[in-house]
Amino acid sequence: MYFIKKILQAAALVFVLFATGQVHAQSYPQRPIKLIVPFPPGSATDLAARIVGQQLTLSLGQPVIVENKPGASGSLAAMEVIRSAPDGYTLLFSSNSAISSNVALLKKIPYDPTKDFTPIAGVGENMLVLVTKSTNPVKSIQELLSLAKQNPGKITAGYGSSSSQICIAMLGKLGGVDILSVPYKGIPLAINDVMGGTLEFTFADIGNALAQIKGGTMKGLGVTAGKRSALAPELAAIAEVLPGFDITAWFAIVGPAGIPKDVVSKLNVATTDALKKPDVKEKLAAIGLSTMPMSPDQLQGFIVSEIGKWTRLVRDANIQPE
Repeated sequence: MYFIKKILQAAALVFVLFATGQVHAQSYPQRPIKLIVPFPPGSATDLAARIVGQQLTLSLGQPVIVENKPGASGSLAAMEVIRSAPDGYTLLFSSNSAISSNVALLKKIPYDPTKDFTPIAGVGENMLVLVTKSTNPVKSIQELLSLAKQNPGKITAGYGSSSSQICIAMLGKLGGVDILSVPYKGIPLAINDVMGGTLEFTFADIGNALAQIKGGTMKGLGVTAGKRSALAPELAAIAEVLPGFDITAWFAIVGPAGIPKDVVSKLNVATTDALKKPDVKEKLAAIGLSTMPMSPDQLQGFIVSEIGKWTRLVRDANIQPE
């Protein structure tokens, strides 16, 4: 009788846990969801988060509120999410900076991207464009490199993300020039100083870059992907001048470690379904993103591989961790 009683108690516990999980999956979400972006308004990460967040609001039936928390290449936003309750109500809409690149760029990263986050969904990827002020007499990558060689250490370039930081360093290494890098809390801030004449150039996400180029305030000298973009085929790939130059950025949604699997599944399905919609694809393409849907398991493996990739890029670019 004693053993039968224990078996019945165990079975009852399993049923309660199963039923609780089912109720949780059906009831989530019951209040607004906070989507934290580690870069300022107007950045590619911010724009993509607002497009996807709007779709999640419609499919989940609760407001998805985008909150910008720039600083430390995404680490400030990452830590806020990691410290939050693992209930699916505080998520990080991040680029590769916080989730992979910071492992190589920071001497003491305060978190482990492979353990402290719950992977939820892949979103998209894009390339950057080397842009300078429209009135700058420099007209090509070759001319920019020539100017830098004539003025070692005096040509300034601003970066507002790990991708743009690595782009500057790789340009310097592959081009054999010394460029003075200046950090910013976001690419839009660096763009402002390029237009104001404080900086010689920056690397901006292709959506922001094309908007400025079409507006006549900036001009593009080259894209960072290994080949030209269909969005701007007239812009040369930097790799055409510097073989081996191939750097792109990506975006994904993660949460703090320990989010229930049923909640993760619900968020992943909602995000993946949103990325399939033609109008969403069109809006993301307008800011330079191609969709990159992934399951949570696929995203986990992708993050691990990307940490290795960005570690190699940082090493090859001779960037010293800060």
